Amino acid sequence: MESGFQCAGCGEWNDTVIDHTGGFQQQYVEDCQVCCKPNVLRVSFNPDIEQFIITAELE
Repeated sequence: MESGFQCAGCGEWNDTVIDHTGGFQQQYVEDCQVCCKPNVLRVSFNPDIEQFIITAELE
């Protein structure tokens, strides 16, 4: 499922793909596509809006 997050370092928007087979709660590191800083992504599924919500913080 395609989604995105805002880099916690530079604030730029990043496109990403969420592997829904990983479950409704996930956490992993993905580098910003602009500044290359590693972001810890916390992914959770919101059943009310049927979308994944991503929060990012620097590693």
